[in-house]
Amino acid sequence: MIRKLLVTAALGAALLMTGCASVPMASKDADANAKTFAPSQNMASLYIYRNETFGSAIKMPLLIDGMTAGDTVAHSYVFKTLPAGKHTIVSKTENDPSLTIDMTAGQTYFVWQEVKMGAFAARSALHLVDEAAGRKGVGDCKLILAPQ
Repeated sequence: MIRKLLVTAALGAALLMTGCASVPMASKDADANAKTFAPSQNMASLYIYRNETFGSAIKMPLLIDGMTAGDTVAHSYVFKTLPAGKHTIVSKTENDPSLTIDMTAGQTYFVWQEVKMGAFAARSALHLVDEAAGRKGVGDCKLILAPQ
């Protein structure tokens, strides 16, 4: 009986993790413009991307310095320009991981938001990646319409 309950719970979790969530997406022009990766001389550029299909039924809210930056879904990314200095990114999931980056004006930073299986909800991890991996990851994704 317990085994059957565990199998049913596992199947339910698998179905939940493979559905499809949606968020407002930016225009194709805005997406193409962000993918030029043209750095701002006075600000740092930040791309946070989620290029996995796993967990596609789950929206993952992002905070930058405690402010809402948008919800990612499978194959989406957030683009922000930020002033130089330390900035903290938080992925609001079962475990709420954070990553602090000391950013320099004129530089571009790429963060991969990895989706992980959790006990009761999706978990995530944030990884600062190099430019080659970041550009490829962002290239596989579409820009979300982030809150202003």
